[in-house]
Parts: sequence; C-alpha cells; structure tokens
Amino acid sequence: MRVAVVAGPDAGHAFPAIALSKRFVDAGHEAVLFTGERWLDIDVPGVTVAPLDGLTPRVDDDDGDAGAKIHARAAHIATLLLPGLSALLPDLVVSDVITAGGGMAAERLGIPWVELSPHPLYLPSRGLPPIGSGLEPGTGLRGRARDAVLRGLTARSLRQGKRQRSAARVGIGLPAQDPGPNARLVATVPALEVPRPDWPSNAHVVGPLHWEPTGAVLEPPPGDGPLVMVAPSTATTGVAGMLDAVCEGLGGLGMRVAATMLDPPANVLPEWAVAGQGRQDVLLRDVDVVVCGGGHGMLAKALSAGVPAVIVPGGGDQWELANRAARQGSAVVVRPLDAAAVRDAVTAVLAEPRFTEAARCAAVTAADVQDPVAVCLGAGH
Repeated sequence: MRVAVVAGPDAGHAFPAIALSKRFVDAGHEAVLFTGERWLDIDVPGVTVAPLDGLTPRVDDDDGDAGAKIHARAAHIATLLLPGLSALLPDLVVSDVITAGGGMAAERLGIPWVELSPHPLYLPSRGLPPIGSGLEPGTGLRGRARDAVLRGLTARSLRQGKRQRSAARVGIGLPAQDPGPNARLVATVPALEVPRPDWPSNAHVVGPLHWEPTGAVLEPPPGDGPLVMVAPSTATTGVAGMLDAVCEGLGGLGMRVAATMLDPPANVLPEWAVAGQGRQDVLLRDVDVVVCGGGHGMLAKALSAGVPAVIVPGGGDQWELANRAARQGSAVVVRPLDAAAVRDAVTAVLAEPRFTEAARCAAVTAADVQDPVAVCLGAGH
C-alpha cells in the first residue's frame, strides 16, 4: 500500500506523523510524508519527505480567528496539495487533525483518508465538559447541569467553526457537509483518555507515536542525587523560562537536572545541570521526575516510561492534559511558573511513592491499544 501522510511543522504534530510513516515502512508499505520545510532533511530510512505548501500565512489570513486559521488555510493547502497527490496516487491519505487540508485533498481525489489525532480525542461530547476546560466530567444532577451549561457557552463557537469549514469546503469544490474520515487514529496513552457516551465507532486508540529527532544521548550530570528531566514546550504557546526556574528552585537540594531541548539554553547552567539535544526515551530510563509543559508528546513519553511529572502548562491543550494527568495521579500541576512552586512540586513527587505508582499504572495501559497500520489498512478497503 502507498500512503501519503500530511502534517504541519509543529513538533507535536510532525513527530507523530514521522513515527507513523516509519511504522508503515516497517510493515512493508510505501510512505510519503508531506510536512513543513524544517523537517525536509530528516533521515528516516524508507520514508520519502516532501514539502507541504501553503503553511505560511497569507496577507488576508486572520490567525486571531482559530476557525478561519484551521479551515480556510486547510482549503488553501488542499488546493496546493492536489497536484502532488494526483501524481503520487496513494491508496490512502493520513491527515493530521489540525492540518485538515490533507483530508480535503483526499476527498477531492476520491481517496480514502484517515485522521491522525496525536493526543486524546478532542471532539465535543454530550457527556463531557468542553475540551480545554481541564474539568473532570460532572457527576450527579449538579455536575451534569454544570457541564451542560458550559457546553452551551461553547456551542456558538462550534457552530461558527462548522460554518467556516462548510464555506472552505464549498470554495474548493467539495460539498458543504463534511462526511469525515474513514477512521480516526487517537495516538495517546489510554490513561489520558476519558470515557464518553458518544465515542465514534471509527475512532481507535493506537497509543502514542513517538519519534526522536536525534540519535545523540545526553549524559546526565555526575552524582547520585535524584535526576530531574526538564523538557520545555516546543509549542509557541508554551511557558517560557522553564529551565531557569527549575535551576533556581532546585539549587542547593543535591538534585541533578538534564534538559532536552531543540535549541541551546539561553543562560549558563550550574554545574549540576546539563542541556542539549538528546534522546528523551533513553534519558527517561534513569529519570526520577519530569518537569514539562504538558504537551502531549512529552507527557505521553513520561507516562509510557512510568515516570511522574511536574507540569507547567501553557496554552493550547496543555491545561487539559495537565489536569487529566493530575487526576490520574501521576502529576502535579504548577501554574503560573514559579521557582519555589516548582521546587515544592518536585520534592513532593519525589517524597510520595503514589505519583510513581500512578505513572507506572499509566504505562501498563500503553499496551492496550490497536495497531495504527492495521486500522489504516482496514480503512483503505
């Protein structure tokens, strides 16, 4: 089978797409990944990487309007992607959930397509509070009434988003009504999902899709003190200054810090801290606690390795994910970022075994997932 995988350049979306492309190749299929220029030079044996045009905002784009940003740009990307897909003639297209142009282009060409959600399922549900609130589903009459009120407050925005999507579809020759994908890959740790009464029949939890952008191994500082891993958010909405706050808060406690970062740190680090590019999966084998922004990629890696977390959430879905991990018992949430609060959270996680026990329970759930390649094969027929 020949598969086209479409994802934007943000690491939280590009990395899972790269990992999925590799899974296709390892299973004996052909994979072509359309993504941002930043990742065109990656070396993933067997995977062909091609540029995804249309990612740059146009002069009249309104990035302040999330619906317009997603849907109008998706339609633009779809029109630019059509020639490449027509030449490739894939049997299946896998399109990232926020890079919806891949699905639109596939629909134009009559090609089956699958949606990739590199995080829990974020579709609205009649049984949940609005996604992004971070709230636990309400129980009892009062709790369910609260959720119903909150859903009502977001209903207008959801209707507006549907209108924007319909207009974008009609503008490129598609019917206004979106039939949706043949299947949805929900690439998360089951421990981060929440039950819902209206789980889509075509949605499948396939486990996190992780890819390491480097083969280098970051050596932790010498010593036998607790090892704290810091993973600042790669998202533009992430909290800035995390590494500096961790070093300030943990100074004098005999701990060691290892920070994995795509870019070098801005400030000089103390002798008990190191930072740089390094395989996070390797480092997690020796880590006692992770301090991160709550982005799904790092949080799912930590939980898959059975490592508890201190989460300093920024924007986007980080607040939702942080609270889900905290309710599951494997994380402490710190907001806003404060050195003393980080110190207290890290020392609490290290002192109380229940956090590590919960993280290890989450790791066990990572095995209870479906094979994404098998799901895609079924969706393509």
